[in-house]
Amino acid sequence: MREMSFIKGYKDNHILRKSYCELANNIFCINFNEYYDKGFWSNKYVPFSYVYENQVIANVSVNILDLIVRGEKKKALQIGTVMTHLNYRKQGFAADLMNKVLNDYSDSYDFMYLFANKNVLDFYPKFGFSVVEEKEFYIDFFFKKNIDEVIHKLDISNINQRNFIHQFVSKRIPNSKVFSTLNAEGIFMFYCLNVFPNSIYYLEKEDVIIVFEKNQEQLHIFDIVSKKEVEIENILYKIADSSIQKVIFHYTPDYSGIHLHNKVFDGSEILFVKSSEGNEFPLDFRHPIMSQA
Repeated sequence: MREMSFIKGYKDNHILRKSYCELANNIFCINFNEYYDKGFWSNKYVPFSYVYENQVIANVSVNILDLIVRGEKKKALQIGTVMTHLNYRKQGFAADLMNKVLNDYSDSYDFMYLFANKNVLDFYPKFGFSVVEEKEFYIDFFFKKNIDEVIHKLDISNINQRNFIHQFVSKRIPNSKVFSTLNAEGIFMFYCLNVFPNSIYYLEKEDVIIVFEKNQEQLHIFDIVSKKEVEIENILYKIADSSIQKVIFHYTPDYSGIHLHNKVFDGSEILFVKSSEGNEFPLDFRHPIMSQA
């Protein structure tokens, strides 16, 4: 009888990658095939897996990125795609893989964190993770004027536009000095491919990429990607209309000229954080949705 084996970082192994993608699709309905085929699965995304007969049966993945926290750059590891095949559950595989991750990266991060649903509140504290509360930031919006602007809707399926998006986000500056992510373009592109393919726009004069959606009287801004500081009011008056009464930012905004409100974010997933000594998240922040694994 063949033994269970532990393998990590096998993105270029066709057989194991195919099995990994099938498991992720079955558990989370996530499509990693296109993510790899388009060249966005980099060495910053490292699966830790148990394999049996060339089949990935349990996994914990590590996303290597940086955070900006109160103006300082911090090394971070974001855990994601924690999954176990239905036939192999309740055998401790997820816990074993978490311990392997912790051992491998014991001295190489300021923050390790993850998002998990509310059904596993007791699991991650066993590994030193604590629940951290996020905030939702918004403004009350009063339409005053319409600024003419050439707004291009970008097509992620078009290779030239896809490359434009990837190169642009690779050169971005952080959205916020309070809290933002860096070197997370791989996760950003995953969202473009799988979550917001019809919500990506380019403002030519402002030279920014905006991912946004309108929902009745609300404007949801998922990200504003820029290589320079932005004038947020100019952008809002170019993408909003008279129906919009509230603008919700799905990250930590850090813009002058607007009066921000915030409230406790009540999402479907909980943020768990494990910090090295002397590091802590800000009191009021929201992790950018487009770099959430």
